[in-house]
Amino acid sequence: MKRLQEKIERIKTQLAAIDDMTPGSISKQYNVCGSPTCRCKDPVRPVKHGPYYQLSYTRKGRSTSRFVKKEDVALVRRQVKNYARFRKLVESWVDAAMELAALNLKARRQG
Repeated sequence: MKRLQEKIERIKTQLAAIDDMTPGSISKQYNVCGSPTCRCKDPVRPVKHGPYYQLSYTRKGRSTSRFVKKEDVALVRRQVKNYARFRKLVESWVDAAMELAALNLKARRQG
């Protein structure tokens, strides 16, 4: 039980150290515009507009996407990575807490 309690405390410390975060993933987009004479409509060598970067995620049952400026892509990628780490740590905490709760229940039953 002590090992699990120590593990939970380590997880809490790691969670407290997580910086800004956001859920989702970043994708690179290339677009075709509506202008019939644009270079993106060239039948032989079309050159699409872009790249544009887009963050997409689902939160509280709602899908959302927003464009990310090129200069902000590295920051948003770090935020996405932080969110993934947060989720992994929370899952580890829940696993350890469930195991600890089962051990506490067993110890209580045994007297």
